[in-house]
Amino acid sequence: MTCFCLDVDATKTALLVGVNRKTVNAWFMRLRLAIFWWRAKRRQERVGGEVEVGESYHRAKRKRGYHGKLKRGRGTNKQPVFGIFERQGEVFTEIVPDCKKQTLHALICGHIAKESVIYSDGWRGYNGLVDVGYDRHFRVNHSKNEFSRGNRVHINGIELFWSFTKRRLRKFNGLARHTFDLRLKECE
Repeated sequence: MTCFCLDVDATKTALLVGVNRKTVNAWFMRLRLAIFWWRAKRRQERVGGEVEVGESYHRAKRKRGYHGKLKRGRGTNKQPVFGIFERQGEVFTEIVPDCKKQTLHALICGHIAKESVIYSDGWRGYNGLVDVGYDRHFRVNHSKNEFSRGNRVHINGIELFWSFTKRRLRKFNGLARHTFDLRLKECE
């Protein structure tokens, strides 16, 4: 359990503990599944107060025969992930098929209380939140090098979480598609 919490990989843990690497992998998978189901149960609760929302892109898919650099951000072959960060609270993430307006609005309406204060970036997928009942929606326009407008209008919390998640997942040198959501819940 200590090695799992310290992000020691299975091979090194097997050497430290004195058991087979496959046994360590099996135990690590059990711990990941327990975290996943506990977080999935917590996700059903609605969040309130001051909330930051944001999307991120993970797991680049390389195309065979293409040797150039992969594009970054929106419009790439990466997996989009949506996140909700409660200030002074928790982070909730969900893998989404795309970051279109309909997808993001459904997630926001399903997980965030109407009386909440929402902070987001200038992505057009967040347009119209006021029309669906969120009267207090503030934006930070990253395209104009605006990262904070003062008066607590920023999305630094969710951006910090995405930075931490990408740094942590990079250590694993690629993730299998079926374990990506488990690893994402670990980061929560």
